[in-house]
Amino acid sequence: MREDPPKPQAQPADPVANPAADPVALARREQQKPLPRRFYQDARAQPAGDGFGLVLDGRLAKTPAKHDLIVPTQALADAIAGEWQAQQESIDFAAMPLTRLAFTAVDGVAGQIPAVIDDIAKYAETDLVCYRAEAPASLVEAQAAAWDPVLDFAATQLGARFFCVEGVSFVAQPAAARAAVRDHIVEIGGSRVAPFALASLATMTALTGSVLIALALTQGQLSLDAAWGAAHVDEDHQIRQWGEDREAMVRRDRRFADMAAAVEFWRLINAA
Repeated sequence: MREDPPKPQAQPADPVANPAADPVALARREQQKPLPRRFYQDARAQPAGDGFGLVLDGRLAKTPAKHDLIVPTQALADAIAGEWQAQQESIDFAAMPLTRLAFTAVDGVAGQIPAVIDDIAKYAETDLVCYRAEAPASLVEAQAAAWDPVLDFAATQLGARFFCVEGVSFVAQPAAARAAVRDHIVEIGGSRVAPFALASLATMTALTGSVLIALALTQGQLSLDAAWGAAHVDEDHQIRQWGEDREAMVRRDRRFADMAAAVEFWRLINAA
């Protein structure tokens, strides 16, 4: 029985050294810093540059790397402004997931789009949904129910047909399938919202261990709950057998919050 999914080769050895490829790691690093005092009275969004900026007391806000905090849609800018307006005496970035993802997009992804595309696309080499349990039957059935629709999506919508294997032994995926997935990511990376879309997609991919689940989610083929459930079929099976581990569930809840924020971020950058 496959206890843990194979670690995708896309993951960097040191995510802190390559934060653009791991937005979740960047977010965690930001949360470890001391909380700054709130220094503004009013936070709002207004047109700026080629998009919409966060304005604090009439001044355009900056990212940690001192870039202007400008996002592509009014909807996202309004949501980010809402996070800033909701802060109390201190600015708690742990409670500002959309802001953190915007920082990642502007400071990290924007200057490294080809590298980020490569990192996401590499997940197709060892995608979670391609590695199946041999037993017990209940787990085999649960994986098939959650993962077969994802593979069907890849085949019909992306033109990518993947092989599955029982156990954890590596299986080389067809070059055509990997190329089809990469082409779709490249298309996202060529859009007007490229840094923001890639930051969101990279987060979803890293949290699920599956670029196919992430793409199915962005294409409306899976709901957030269905995608999260698909990413945790093995874990949920173990919970049914042995019960919950409280600390593990706390970590999982934290990761789900990051996932939900990435999905909302994707929705807001694509809002009319």
